[in-house]
Amino acid sequence: MYYFWDMAQTIIPVAVVVLLILIILITGYVKASPDTAYIISGLRKKPKVLIGKAGIKIPFLEKKDELNLQLIPIDVKTSSAVPTADYINIRVDAAVNVKISDDNERLALAAQNFLNKPVDYIAQVSREVLEGNMREIVGKMNLEEMVSDRQKFANLVKENAEPDLAAMGLDIVSFNVQNFVDGNGVIENLGVDNIVKIQKNAAISRAESEKEIARAQAVAKKEANDAQVSSELEIANAKARAQKEMAVVQAEATRESKEAEISAATLIAQRENELEIRKAELQKDADTKKAIADAAYQIQKESERKTVEITTADANLARQEKAIILKEKEVELTERSLEATVKKQADAEKYAKQQESDAKLYEVQRESEAQLFERQKNAEADKFEREKEAEALKATAEAEKFAMEQQAEGIRSKGLAEAEAIKAKALAEAEGIERKAEAMKQMGEAAILEMYFKAMPEIARNIAEPLSKVDKITMYGDGNSSKLVKDIVGTLTQVTDGLKESTGVDLQSVLSGFLGMKVANDVQNNRDAREAEDTQDNKDTKDAEDAEG
Repeated sequence: MYYFWDMAQTIIPVAVVVLLILIILITGYVKASPDTAYIISGLRKKPKVLIGKAGIKIPFLEKKDELNLQLIPIDVKTSSAVPTADYINIRVDAAVNVKISDDNERLALAAQNFLNKPVDYIAQVSREVLEGNMREIVGKMNLEEMVSDRQKFANLVKENAEPDLAAMGLDIVSFNVQNFVDGNGVIENLGVDNIVKIQKNAAISRAESEKEIARAQAVAKKEANDAQVSSELEIANAKARAQKEMAVVQAEATRESKEAEISAATLIAQRENELEIRKAELQKDADTKKAIADAAYQIQKESERKTVEITTADANLARQEKAIILKEKEVELTERSLEATVKKQADAEKYAKQQESDAKLYEVQRESEAQLFERQKNAEADKFEREKEAEALKATAEAEKFAMEQQAEGIRSKGLAEAEAIKAKALAEAEGIERKAEAMKQMGEAAILEMYFKAMPEIARNIAEPLSKVDKITMYGDGNSSKLVKDIVGTLTQVTDGLKESTGVDLQSVLSGFLGMKVANDVQNNRDAREAEDTQDNKDTKDAEDAEG
């Protein structure tokens, strides 16, 4: 029993000690994060620092304090303008990042200065220190040097401020200058020269670039023009070949058309000849019948005319006899009147009057009988002449009938001969056209030029023919005789231009091909000279008119 009591007396103290140790371990266990420093002080001579690791703090005997090791951003500005080494007042703005150092010695200094202090307090203290050092460096440097080398300025401030901050347990992580500001535009003026240089260099570069672009464009344009010229030449050659082939096809079609036209013309001529022969036969029959009818009509007409003339002669004779009777009565009345008025004179003149009346009556009777005899004789002569004319007309009709028959036969023979001649002529023309087409095909533009030169005199004659009938030309507006000549020449130019538009033949190109480019150029130069001379003449005339006005 004493044995168990002794063992209990031994185990209990050990258990108590173990329990105490467990309580201390459980209640005093601490673990610091990487951005926080735990400072344990109390029993030890030097405080224990825990950063990112665990440790034991003896409860009631030791104390745990914290220091924030995170970055502290600070905006450092000079509160007032600071004169530089060249006496230019400026303001400086910088962005600085500081933190509590993790070095043991500096950490101990930071614990003495900032233990359990807020971040704003640390930032305020650091800002004042940095501003003072920044003012000091500003006073030592020239403005141009600071502006041109900001990193140098930042390094100098950082180097100057690090000892002060290290004494407080702080490290400068970064120092960046934001800007320099002066109230007189000095910094802006410092950049004018550089701006001008940059602009100059930019202008030079732009000009060089534009020059290169222009050169490249010129090369590209030349290549494009060369390609276009080559393409146009190929197109022109293809067009020429197509036109040549088309000309051959057209010539063949023209030949076939001519052959068909000749065949049709021959057939038409044959039909027309047959028709003319038939018409001639019908006309001959109609003319024969008409001649017979006309002869009968003329005979009947002559017979009627003779009857009318005889009747008219009888009527005239009766009228004359009546006139004689009336004359006798008139004589009788005259005699009675004379007897009533002057009987003696009547008696004296009675015999003379009677004799005169008898003589007149006798003369009238003789004239009437002579006229009647003459008319009867003329009527018989006319009858004989009419009968002769009728016989002549009958003979003429028979002769005309025979002549018409001969003429119809001649027309028929002539028609057949003309048809054969037309056929032969058409065949000859077709062969000539075919040979001419072959020759023109071989001659090409020379044939066109030949036709043009053959047509030019006729064109010139047609243009000049109206002018030959003009008595006087009155021109209105500016111009003189040279303008008239220019208009006439312009008409010829319109002819050549019309030829080019209608047929596609450029006469100047053809002339250039046969006479050489020099001749065409001389013609163009002469035309330009004439136009310039006309322009000068018009101008001189207008100036003269203005001077007279």
